Amino acid sequence: MSYQDHITATNKLIRSYNGTWDGISAESVARMRLQNRFKSGLDIARYTAAIMRKDMAAYDADPANYTQSLGCWHGFIGQQKMISIKKHFGTTKGRYLYLSGWMIAALRSDFGPLPDQSMHEKTSVPALIEELYTFLRQADARELGMMFRDLDAARAAGDQVKEKAMMAAIEGYQTHVVPIIADIDAGFGNAEATYLLAKKMIEAGACALQIENQVSDEKQCGHQDGKVTVPHEDFLAKVRACRYAFLELGVEDGIIVTRTDSLGAGLTKQIAVSQTPGDLGDQYNSYLDCEEIDPKTARNGDVILNRDGKLLRPKRLPSNLFQFREGTGADRCVMDCIASLQNGADLLWIETEKPHIEQIAGMVDRIREVVPNAKLVYNNSPSFNWTLNFRQQVYDAWVKAGKDVSKYDRDRLMSVDYDDTDLGAEADERIRTFQRDAAKRAGIFHHLITLPTYHTAALSTDNLAKEYFGDAGMLGYVKNVQRAEIRQGIACVKHQNMSGSDLGDDHKEYFAGEAALKAGGVHNTMNQFAAE
Repeated sequence: MSYQDHITATNKLIRSYNGTWDGISAESVARMRLQNRFKSGLDIARYTAAIMRKDMAAYDADPANYTQSLGCWHGFIGQQKMISIKKHFGTTKGRYLYLSGWMIAALRSDFGPLPDQSMHEKTSVPALIEELYTFLRQADARELGMMFRDLDAARAAGDQVKEKAMMAAIEGYQTHVVPIIADIDAGFGNAEATYLLAKKMIEAGACALQIENQVSDEKQCGHQDGKVTVPHEDFLAKVRACRYAFLELGVEDGIIVTRTDSLGAGLTKQIAVSQTPGDLGDQYNSYLDCEEIDPKTARNGDVILNRDGKLLRPKRLPSNLFQFREGTGADRCVMDCIASLQNGADLLWIETEKPHIEQIAGMVDRIREVVPNAKLVYNNSPSFNWTLNFRQQVYDAWVKAGKDVSKYDRDRLMSVDYDDTDLGAEADERIRTFQRDAAKRAGIFHHLITLPTYHTAALSTDNLAKEYFGDAGMLGYVKNVQRAEIRQGIACVKHQNMSGSDLGDDHKEYFAGEAALKAGGVHNTMNQFAAE
């Protein structure tokens, strides 16, 4: 319903109560309804799933239409990202939020900082989704509230042109609510546990769940050693559990992102069950590091595979884990991705050890031979040393092209000495265009940075502490924080407004009329920023 439709319908309802509801303003009700457009997390999940599906179709038509997101560990951080995006670009189109399991473990657990090993409380995942959307919805209410005030001011001034413009802006309002791609790790248990957690995450508003093929109780960060994968059938049971959760809750176009850690995972906990030669179990087992044995040499407790008439003994480590052959990671990634797409996944995630377009594209080309519209979500990870990686890529390309690299030391390319060199400039340009180029060449639909605000919070806090507790004192805050906020138009400089004080004043006026005791009067110190 439009703003005016809400007013008309509510006026009719008020009149039907024969004067007993005359203290209610139909326009105030209309405003509150627009400020609370989404009544539940499921409303949000359905709305945002449709956005992602539309964006995926747009990418299929033209890979220039890739999407992006930044990771969040608090509702306020997610809110400020979307406010900034609307301020700078005028639209949230193609920009999402990412919910990182790493940041929940490090920053949200009751146990204190934890490594990314699924040791944190799984309930903290849906809780953060709900928190993010609470803050995004509040951003809508705040911004619309300011628009309503501008509308009232235009009416009071008799400025019909401004009034008409404000009405059009209200009717065409774009919400801060965007899709969240939410990390469910390896499912926090068996398939039933995955299903139960997926339901909670969807009910909180998640339209996209990212699940990885590691063993749940051996789960490691994607950029650490010791990763252990599971056979495909075990993983696909969890993928189906997520789909059942979406369908049960009526989010029929929910998105499942299947992540493979096989490129860096050299271990498995289980030998896959195989019914027929060439099935998924047989393919999984074919990459095991085995030795052919004579049946007479079989030892007590040996696991023996029969392949093509040969008896093979997989190498088993003291940890009771089995080892894959070295150099098989890319092949296993391709197999993982094809199996996922053929069994209900919508998007892929290949965890790599470096940001290298041709490495990713080499695997995607093979996947697309089987599934032509395969698309990736890619982790533009802070675990990569982007400067060093890309300078080394440029160095290697120059060597291959026969260019003189005598003034560069490949092992020292991170040095500030190379910041203003031709090599440094070319590397920076490759970093700048990485997302665009990878979207076109390597099938990457969505680029995200998992942990950006973890690092920005640490960096900005370090800078403030150095200044404030040093010689600069209060100037360290005023010059580098508040003055910068004012000059850059950061909404949070009026922190009372951002926290909802003006929204509360509006409601007080709705409820009590002229008797309302409002916080935003002439003595509110936030008025010192009114001129900015």
